[in-house]
Formats: sequence, C-alpha cells, structure tokens
Amino acid sequence: MWWFHGMHANLLTAFRRRQPALPGNVLDAGCGTGGLLAKLARALPGWSPIGLDADAGACRLARAKSGRPVSCGSANQLPFADGSLAAIFSADVLCHRNVDEAEKAVVESKSFTDSEALEKHLIDFVAGDEGELLRQLQGYKVQLFSGQSVTLAPQGQAVTSYQMTSREKFLATISQPNLALILGIFGLILLYVEFTHPGLVAPGVIGGICFLLAILGFSFLPINYVGVLLMLLAIGLFVAEVKVQGFGILGMGGVVSMVIGMLILVDSPDPAVQIGFATAISAALPFAVIFIILLIAVIKSYRQRVSTGNAGMIGLIGVADSEISAAGRVRVRGEYWQAHSSAPIAAGRHVRIIEIDNLNVKVEEVRE
Repeated sequence: MWWFHGMHANLLTAFRRRQPALPGNVLDAGCGTGGLLAKLARALPGWSPIGLDADAGACRLARAKSGRPVSCGSANQLPFADGSLAAIFSADVLCHRNVDEAEKAVVESKSFTDSEALEKHLIDFVAGDEGELLRQLQGYKVQLFSGQSVTLAPQGQAVTSYQMTSREKFLATISQPNLALILGIFGLILLYVEFTHPGLVAPGVIGGICFLLAILGFSFLPINYVGVLLMLLAIGLFVAEVKVQGFGILGMGGVVSMVIGMLILVDSPDPAVQIGFATAISAALPFAVIFIILLIAVIKSYRQRVSTGNAGMIGLIGVADSEISAAGRVRVRGEYWQAHSSAPIAAGRHVRIIEIDNLNVKVEEVRE
C-alpha cells in the first residue's frame, strides 16, 4: 500500500508514477468536503475512491459533491480488511507538518483545539475571521513543491465565495438519513395506496418519486445490511398480520423489527449520520397504531354474537303463525319457517328459536 500526501496538484502525478498494477480501493483520508475525492473519481477510472473525515457535515458535502461513499470517524473503523486499500491520499494533511500528530488525526480521527494544533505545528496561525486571516497571510512565505519560494499578498485582492450548487445542496439535503428514511416510508405508503386503489395515479407518482429519492439519499451513506433485512422482515410481518390475523402479535413484532432496523440501518459511529431514536419511533408509531386498531377490531368481532348462518338463527325472537306442537309455522325476521315445539304453543304467541335442523326450527314460548 502506498501513502501519498501533499497538495492536490501533485498527488495524482505522484500516484501515476507509482501506480499499483491492479485497480483497487483508494482512501482519501481527511477528505473534507470532497474536492480531491471528486477528482479521484474522475481521474481514476476502474478504481474505487473512498472518503474519510471526522466531521459529519463535511462527510455529507463530500458525498454530494463526489457521489462516492464517505465514512465518518476513525480510520480504524473502516469496513475493510488489512491489505484491501491500494493507496491512501492525505491531501494538505501531512505537508510540512508534525507527521506523528498528523498521522493520529488521520488514523485515529484525533481532534485538536486551535491552540493545540498551533503548538504542535499542525497549523501556522489562528485567525478569528476572514479579515484577520488575510492580514496574517500578508507577507507570508510558502515553498512550492518545485522549490520556488512565494510571498503571499492577499490584502486588497477580491474575495470570491464559492457556494454549493443547487445540485449539491439538493443531494446534501436528501442524504440526511432521517429525511431519507421519512421519504422512503412515505413513498411506500403512497405506493401501497396506489396498488390497493388503482386509478388514483397521484399516490403512485408521488410515492415512486419519494421512494427513489430515498434510495438515492441512502446510496451516499454506509448501510448496514442487517438493518435492511430487519426492515424487510417488518414489512413481511405487517403483510402477514393483515392476511392471517395474528391477533396483533405479528404486527407488534413488525413494529419492533422496524424500529431496530432503522436504528442500525446507517453503519457509522458518528451520531450525526445515524437515524435518531425519535425518528425511528415516529416512523414506526403509525404502523403500531394501525395494528392496535386492527387488534381491537378483531377482539370486538370475537365478542359479537354470530348473525349469519344457522348459528345466527339461535336465540332470535319470532311469532307463532299457527298453533305449534309437533308441527307448525313461525315468522322470524319477515321469513316463514316450519317449526315444532316440545310443548303446545298458541298462534300469535312470541317464540324463541332454540335449535335448527335444516329448514325446520325448534322453538319455545317466550313468557313475560
């Protein structure tokens, strides 16, 4: 494995001179907002540039700018086995600096205060604002890799601010894990509405767009596939609950599976790029409410009296249309039924059905 450090302009030249024979993974350690990472992605076809930075905000910007995977945190926590990196780039990290301390910043993701960085010669000076920075740079001498010495004179020069493009802002926004998760769930719900109510069109279109945007957002994040499997399991349990009536057990299991899956979905030690517990609960809560309502409805349905079929006839009150003993006729719910009774019942008396045999019912007199 080769370690290249220096300025952007010289790194690619140095890499091409000592380029390994076969393409592999190249790590941009301390990638910042992804300037070099984007150049590596364009200049090294066939290679797999990967970014690493300790700052979560910089990681989001780097993903949006380069379209490459970026991990936040320590290099020791990268999901790569020993020997899987062909090269490590550390642009503007180790050039003319305290190599030991700078290496800790890269390998251990160690952070320094401004005074510590100045004391350890990781930086040249500390500036409180842009104006102070330009004043300190006035007359500052730097030595280029060519050996030429240059004296800076920035005061009086025009200052141009480079903002993110609309595309970069959009990608940085949807790559926020909480938003990507909400888009995905909202999209799935709308797609379900479209599939169960064909012809509405709008839910299908909006749901498809939201779901694809969620996939795009998650493509910039390090994904834990166990989290994906748990969320797929949750969807399966939800469907099973609706199909087989699991008395809420399958539904509640789906809710638990979904919450755990959401919490571990983004595989990063940085809390800033993980899905928050509140978001996971909020996303799973509607499903929990739906299945609690279904469970209550199922329990109520089992408590209700059967109202159809032969069993639904038992206990109904009717009127004897004729005298009833071994045979007779009754009127129940506007229907006439052949009837018999173990005791004589006069015509016009109210009767209760106590048994049914095909089209003949056994009744008893209802006494006041």
